[in-house]
Amino acid sequence: MICADFFRNEHDRLVGFRITGHAGYADYGEDVCCASVSSAVMLTANTVTEAFKIKADVAVEENEIILRLENDSSEEGDKLILGLLTHLYFLAEEFSGRIKVTVRDN
Repeated sequence: MICADFFRNEHDRLVGFRITGHAGYADYGEDVCCASVSSAVMLTANTVTEAFKIKADVAVEENEIILRLENDSSEEGDKLILGLLTHLYFLAEEFSGRIKVTVRDN
């Protein structure tokens, strides 16, 4: 299962996320669920750091990516992360039981 944890600050802004795991929807290289999540996460991380030039700590490991905004009051960062959160909610509906999405206080 893919676990998508989103972090929210005391002002109710999204300030980061941690995505881990595998969907197990299909064989390696053919798993459209994993590919959908991976593509959306990388698009978001690259849009935050490269297109909007928002400072963020990004760590990529085997089966894990973590992004945390350095400035947790960034309105643009909040909206970009909200877009990913919304997209993953839709994917979790489409691929039932393969993606778990949670929002946690920071």
